[in-house]
Amino acid sequence: MTTVTIPFDGKPLSFEVPNRNLAQVLYPNPSTPLRDLGAAIEHALAHPIGQPAIEEWVKPSDRVLLISDDNTRLTPADRMIPPLLRHLNRAGIRDERIACIMALGTHRYMTTDEMQAKVGPEVFRRIRVFNHEWRELNNLIDLGCSACGTPLHVNRAVQTADVVIGLGAIVPHHIPGYSGSSKIIQPGICGPKTTAETHLLSCEGGGDSLLGIEDNPVRRDMDDMADRVGMKTIFNVVMNSEGRVTGIFYGERQAAFKAGVQAARGIYGVEYQEAPDIVLANSCPCDLDFWQSHKSQYPAQRMVKPGGTIIVCTPAPEGVSPVHTDLLHYTAWPSIEIKAAYRSGRLTNGVAAALAIAWALVREKASVINYSPGIPEDHKAKLGHTHAPHVQWAVDEALRRQGKNARLSVLTHAPDLLPLSKTNA
Repeated sequence: MTTVTIPFDGKPLSFEVPNRNLAQVLYPNPSTPLRDLGAAIEHALAHPIGQPAIEEWVKPSDRVLLISDDNTRLTPADRMIPPLLRHLNRAGIRDERIACIMALGTHRYMTTDEMQAKVGPEVFRRIRVFNHEWRELNNLIDLGCSACGTPLHVNRAVQTADVVIGLGAIVPHHIPGYSGSSKIIQPGICGPKTTAETHLLSCEGGGDSLLGIEDNPVRRDMDDMADRVGMKTIFNVVMNSEGRVTGIFYGERQAAFKAGVQAARGIYGVEYQEAPDIVLANSCPCDLDFWQSHKSQYPAQRMVKPGGTIIVCTPAPEGVSPVHTDLLHYTAWPSIEIKAAYRSGRLTNGVAAALAIAWALVREKASVINYSPGIPEDHKAKLGHTHAPHVQWAVDEALRRQGKNARLSVLTHAPDLLPLSKTNA
C-alpha cells in the first residue's frame, strides 16, 4: 500500500492505494515565490509590459475604475492597490476620482468586512470600494452585442470611467483557457445573460473543456468585450499552490496576459504518463462551495479513460451554491436536455444551466464519486454523483468499479492543474 496525502480544508487528508493501482500523484511544479513582493510590484509598475508608465498617459481629470477579483480568489489586492494608488496620485489623480469594484460575476455579494479584507483597510478608507451587484438590472448598461453575438450587459461603472484597470490572477481555466485579463470584465462585471452565453459557448464542443487552450472562441469573445469597455491595462499575478506570488504581469492587456500565461503554464502544466481509469481530483484551493470546486473536474475529465471514475474531494462548507439554488432541480439531467430546456425557456438561469451542462459532460465521460462534508448526500444525488462517506471509501469503491488492475492518478490541486499528455507537453 502507498499512503497518499492531499491538502483538505487546511489540513492533511490521507488515504491508501494499492501499489499496483497507483499511477501518478500530480501537483504543481516547483516555483520560487518573489522574495520581496513590495519591491517587485514597484518594479512592475515602473516598467509596464507593452505600454508606457501610467504617469505618462493618464490625466488628472481622468476617472479611474479598478476591477478586482473577489474573495473566492487569492489575488493579493491589498498589496497591489496601494502602490498603484501612489502612481495614480503622482499623475495628479486624486483618490476621490478612483474607485474599485469587486468583480463577483454571479457569486454572492461580499460583505463590508470581506471587501475591506480584500483591498486592505487603508484602501477601503481612501477610495470607494463596492460590489458588482449583478442582481440589480438598473446597475447594468446594454452595449449591444460582442463580435460573437453575445449580448453585452455590463456594470454601468465603466460608463463614467476614463481608465479601467483589471486586477486578477492567471491560472489554467476550463472556460476561457486561462483566467486573468479580460475575464475580469466577463464574467467579472457583466450581467447574468452575458455570462450565460459565454458559459454556453464554452460547451459548444460537446466534450472536453477549453482548459489550457490559450486561443479559443471564448477568450476572443471576452477580449472583444474588454475592448468595448476600454480596459487596456491589466495588473495580474501568477501564484503558486500556497498562494504566494511568483510573477507580476502589469501593462498592456494582451502583452501582459501572454507573458503571464507562459508563467502559469510553467507551474501548473503537468505531464501525465498514461490515461488512468480513476482520477482523484482534490479541490484545493477552490474549496468554498461546489460552484468553485467544480473546477477540479475538468483536469480529471481531460485525463480519465472513457467509462472511468472521477473522485471529487472538496470541503465545500457553503454547499453546492448559496446563490444558484435552483440548479439542483436539473443538474442530473443529460447535457443535451439541459441545453434544450434553457433554449426553450423552461430553464431561466442561464449561468447555472451552462455549468450544469459542463458538469453533465463530465459525467457522460466518467462516473463521479463525491467526498464532501459540506454537501448533503441528497444534493450529491441531485448532482448525479455517488455519495462517499469518507475518502478511503471513495477510493475503494472506484477500484471496485474499475477492477483490480485499474490505474488511479491523484491531482492534489486539481482546479489549477493543466494535465499535458506526452504529445502536448
